[in-house]
Amino acid sequence: MSKQKPLIALNLKAYAESSGERGLKLCETASEVSMLTGVRIVVCPDATLLSKAAERGADVFAQGVEGREPGPFTGALTALMLKEAGAKGSLLNHSERRIPADAIKSAIDALHSNGLESMLCTRDIRESAQYSVFKPTYIAIEPPELIGSGISVSTAKPEVVRGAVQSIRQYAPDVRVICGAGISNAADVKKAVELGAEGVLLASAYVRSKDPRKLLMDMAGQL
Repeated sequence: MSKQKPLIALNLKAYAESSGERGLKLCETASEVSMLTGVRIVVCPDATLLSKAAERGADVFAQGVEGREPGPFTGALTALMLKEAGAKGSLLNHSERRIPADAIKSAIDALHSNGLESMLCTRDIRESAQYSVFKPTYIAIEPPELIGSGISVSTAKPEVVRGAVQSIRQYAPDVRVICGAGISNAADVKKAVELGAEGVLLASAYVRSKDPRKLLMDMAGQL
């Protein structure tokens, strides 16, 4: 088991509740809880908020990136752009934004060559093992059918979390494993850790929480 800090990753997606100043407030709350608890909390705001969130002290990842070198690519978001915006890395291959294997590898390589981290989402044990050879910083195991369901993967499909952890440890022992999909409360986090995960990835449970700070404090208390 890695001795690095446990992780809570927050994907703010494109919710109305996480845009503009509201999104920045969610980033600030995450930063405050991280400082209080010692748990690393990464926030993935929309691309328009990356620089401002980083300036306010948040540990920021983008929601996606392309493995391109800078050049004539209209609309592209490159690793260098993320670095200059103050981001620490990027989420990749979320079930709502799947990309092919060659694009995954090139994005991971581009991030790492710019000194940034990568958080790769996978949907099952087989895919976790397959993509672990690309050596992302993190793999987040997320069965797509449970995303946004309020039913935690650590409760509904504990064998997927446990199996992913075991398979990744076999092929890429330095890759850190977290789990997502339906993570909603501290009990879900506790179960995830018991199954071998080093943290969790969540979205709507944080963005739409009536008390985001309390939710994070309770979750961090299980890590």
